[in-house]
This record gives sequence, C-alpha cells and structure tokens, in this order.
Amino acid sequence: MKIAISAAEISGDLMGSKLVQSLKKQNPNVIIEGLAGDKMLAAGCVQHWNQKQVNVMGFSEILKKLPSLLHLRKLIIAYFSNQKPDVFIGVDAPDFNFVIERALKSQGVKTVHFISPSVWAWRQSRIKKIKQSTDLVLCLFPFEVDFYQAHNQRALFVGHPLAQSLLPRKPHIKTKNILLMPGSRQSEIERLLPEMLLAAKIMSVQDPMLTFHLALANDELLDWATAQVGNIPVEISLGCAHMRMLKADLALVASGTAALELALVGVPMVVVYKLSSFSYFIASRLVKSKYISLPNIMANKNLVPELIQNNANGNNIAKHAMAIMSRDNKALIKEFNAIHQQLDLDASDESARLIYEFINE
Repeated sequence: MKIAISAAEISGDLMGSKLVQSLKKQNPNVIIEGLAGDKMLAAGCVQHWNQKQVNVMGFSEILKKLPSLLHLRKLIIAYFSNQKPDVFIGVDAPDFNFVIERALKSQGVKTVHFISPSVWAWRQSRIKKIKQSTDLVLCLFPFEVDFYQAHNQRALFVGHPLAQSLLPRKPHIKTKNILLMPGSRQSEIERLLPEMLLAAKIMSVQDPMLTFHLALANDELLDWATAQVGNIPVEISLGCAHMRMLKADLALVASGTAALELALVGVPMVVVYKLSSFSYFIASRLVKSKYISLPNIMANKNLVPELIQNNANGNNIAKHAMAIMSRDNKALIKEFNAIHQQLDLDASDESARLIYEFINE
C-alpha cells in the first residue's frame, strides 16, 4: 500500500509525523511518501520534497517564492499522477494542498484533507473548492462535521491532539496570579499588550495582592514589551506559557488556539480580539460564527467574555477580569472539563484507522 502526503508548514510536520507513526503502527508495510519535514522523515516518511522549500511567512516572502512554490506543486501533481497512490493526504495548508488534491481527485485518486480549515467561521464559499478537492475531511472539532454534513461533504471527527497533551489541572488553589497572553504575531501583540497592561495597572490598584505574568512566545518583541511594562509589576517569561497556565487564577488572552489551551487546562479567561480598522471592516463581513473564541464555539454559549475591537480596552478588560476573580468558577471549570472530554480522542490513531477504512472501501 502506498500513501502520498503533503505537509507544507512546520505545524503540519508535527501533526503529520504523529499521523505517519500511527499509519505505520497499524500497517508496518505501508509506504508513505511526499512533501515532508524533519519530524515526518524521522517517523518513517519517504521525503521526496523537503518542507523547507514551502514553509514561508510574510506576504513579500510568499511573492518572492511564488514561482518556485507553483513549480513544486506541479512536480508533486505530476509524480503522484504517475504513481497513483492508494490515497493522497493533504495536511492542513489548504491553499497549497487543495490544488494538488483537486488534480489527483479528478484522476480517480482518493483524497483526504487532515485538519479542516475554519470554513465554518469565515469565507464559507470555500466549501465549493473543498468539495471539488477532497473526498474526506478529518476534523479536530465535532461542530465542523455538522457544517460539512449540511453541505453534503463527507467529514469525520477525530479529536484534538491538544486534549492529549494538556490535561485538566487538579483543583486549583488560588494564588492571585494573572497570566497575560497577548498572542504570537507581532501585530496582535502590539495592539493587545498595551490594553492588557493598562488592565493590570487598574487591577493592581483595586487589589495590591495580585501578581501578573506576561508569557511571550519568543524574544522578538522582548525589548519592546519590557519597555511597555515599565514600572507595572509584571514578570516576563519566554516560551513557557503551558507551565504558567497551571499557576494562574485567570488569563487575559488573545483569541486563538491559546484560549482553547486554557480551557483544556481549566483556567478562567477574558478573551480579547483587536484588528486594524480596515482588517476588522473586512473580517466582520466575512465571519459567520456567533462567537470568536473556541471555548464559546465548542459550548455554543457565552462561557467566557469576548472583548472585540473597541471593547478590547484596559478598563473593560479589568472590569471583566475582577468580576471573574471575585466569583466561584466551579461551574465554568465543569464546562471546560466537558470540552476536554469531548476532544480527548487519540487524533492520530483515529485518523489512521479512518484513512485505512476509507482506502479499503
């Protein structure tokens, strides 16, 4: 049996490596080959093309590399059109992988897309492209399956890998520690951190016993963030957000995966979201989801405060944060535990099992 695979991003290499391990565990004789990173190579994938050829960030860099990216995609299509694998798996990176999937599907090759794009939330017109490209979508969230079923696209829920690596913490003893998580991208950090720091300043006046910790993903903005903190009593650390979550009574967090991580661990939060005026104008017309944070989307109700655009200011953040700090959050933690339980499948093993079932139909 031959399985073709394409993982065009660093995050896809990590997810892809676990999938390759599970596919080989369930069928030791399978040959898995394609576009892969170092982790997938170590897991036993035959690397015909190195992921480093594709993994680029930033609009200008993408434009610069566009001719080579288009050429690489043509090579992948030509190779697998000739080899005819039993299935082609596109790991995330929909803009890159859907074109390959569509070309191979038109030639009778079965196609799977592993990790659904957020088509349920915005740019829902992409469902047409997905249906043209992909026979089966493997979803990390159960609500994604509902969206696909409504559009007659085959999709299955496999669980979320974060639910395996992040476990609900034991009953938390309050420490009066607040965690600041302003995101990982420069633009969101620059917009959100000043408002979070203003909130910290207001909260520390209301309760001088509070302590604050800023978790940065890397040191790129460390000097800028340190200058922003000034004399506000905020400790800064790099790359240890998960450890800091365990100690926090509350987190002020940018909307995104971090909000889900906090819910899986069981940390109350205030979610903030702020774009440039132009980007928000566009996004507000494209986004169809009632909520912006994954805990609220999962529960389909307002579990955690969402402060968006002009409402994402220091005064509002402080007000919601102090309200959460003053109340018993047992009911909220129970909701978070239910989310963890729902997502806690072995996503890689389940995906491998479903892929083999699909191949053998």
